[in-house]
Amino acid sequence: MNSAVHPAAKALWFIENRFDMSMTLDDIAAHAGVSRFHMTRVFDVRMGMPVMAYVRARRLSEAAKRLAGGAGDILSVALDAGYGSHEAFTRAFRDQFGMTPEQARDRKSLYGIKLQEPFIMDKALIDIPSPHTLVTGQAICIGGLSGHYRGEETAAIPMLWQKFGPYLPDVPGRIGDPHTTYGVCYNQSDNAIDYIAGVEVSPDADLPPEFSTVRIAPQTYARFVHTGHISGLRATWSTIWDKWLPESGLRVKHAPFFEKYGPKFNGRTGEGGVEIWIAVEA
Repeated sequence: MNSAVHPAAKALWFIENRFDMSMTLDDIAAHAGVSRFHMTRVFDVRMGMPVMAYVRARRLSEAAKRLAGGAGDILSVALDAGYGSHEAFTRAFRDQFGMTPEQARDRKSLYGIKLQEPFIMDKALIDIPSPHTLVTGQAICIGGLSGHYRGEETAAIPMLWQKFGPYLPDVPGRIGDPHTTYGVCYNQSDNAIDYIAGVEVSPDADLPPEFSTVRIAPQTYARFVHTGHISGLRATWSTIWDKWLPESGLRVKHAPFFEKYGPKFNGRTGEGGVEIWIAVEA
């Protein structure tokens, strides 16, 4: 792998070096040289939490250290952490640590407080050239079971597939390849994403009430291939967002992206390969 600094590493450096200054997601993305949408995905995949959640947790953790050390003026601590009022700081601090700033200061100890220490970049990206291919995708409608996930909660996506499994033999209105399934990421925000485990269905299919649908417009995609065991898929995703796409010069669109599990994929063994489709500017 070449020695280029990739977007997630640039973001970490930027965050830690502007710790006491105002900082937005747009600022971080601009420094890393990628779009706001790309930044949210690469940081979440590489680090396991949304980028702005990391910024908040780091600032609140440093504030907790100051309070436990006996800081006298809580408002000064709040302002340094990026909060404009004592009240806003107290709400955020309680949400993060389950106690008020006053309680943390009175305890004079960090015991029982789960601090967010600086991330150390994991350099374990896949050391092969980018295998992406530009393809034109047709309009499709995916129906299946969906979930809403924040950061590290994406680790629960395999459970969604387990729940979807019993539906596979007889999904109403199913069309397309009967041996292909899709994992679609959509409704992306700065700190969360929706994911649907499903199959291609007719837009007017009479689906079970627990099902969701997502319609994907025709567009240009960068198609990647994960060839190893399914357990290594996260490493492939990390490499796509943090290495291959930035080096390709392609601009990612704010649109659904998906995993395509074709006829060769074996859900029991986790082998057979997965295609990853990411919408890009034509």
